[in-house]
Amino acid sequence: MALNTAHAGEVTTTIVNPAEPYDPAPNGYSHAVVASGGSRVAYVAGQGGENAQGVLPESFADQVAQAYRNLRIVLGELDASPRQVTRINTYVVNYDPSMLAVMTHYVKETFGDALPAQTLVPVPRLALDGMLFEVDATAVLE
Repeated sequence: MALNTAHAGEVTTTIVNPAEPYDPAPNGYSHAVVASGGSRVAYVAGQGGENAQGVLPESFADQVAQAYRNLRIVLGELDASPRQVTRINTYVVNYDPSMLAVMTHYVKETFGDALPAQTLVPVPRLALDGMLFEVDATAVLE
């Protein structure tokens, strides 16, 4: 079993990736994340690819990049780091496995080796016309 422990303030997160069923890290997530030392949890609403002016780029990759930028901004307002995120859910319109490389790139860019548990949910559409990607998160604050 692979364990990777990260410290952020008084919160310790331990990533648990058993040898079986497989190593999920190449796909940008962990099987489980245990958070200890925390008593405050933040549930971050779905972040899409809109910029500060509400403009949504057309490309999937640009939307994913902006969504993770938006997530980092919200975490910053919470005085939290990405290392305190224990779980994310991603929602992808018309998911195709070729999209996984783009998502994995931005997950690894955001979380480094402290990959949160993750569920990918293919959906027929999201809240806004043209929206292709959304990510929500759970973070242990303290």
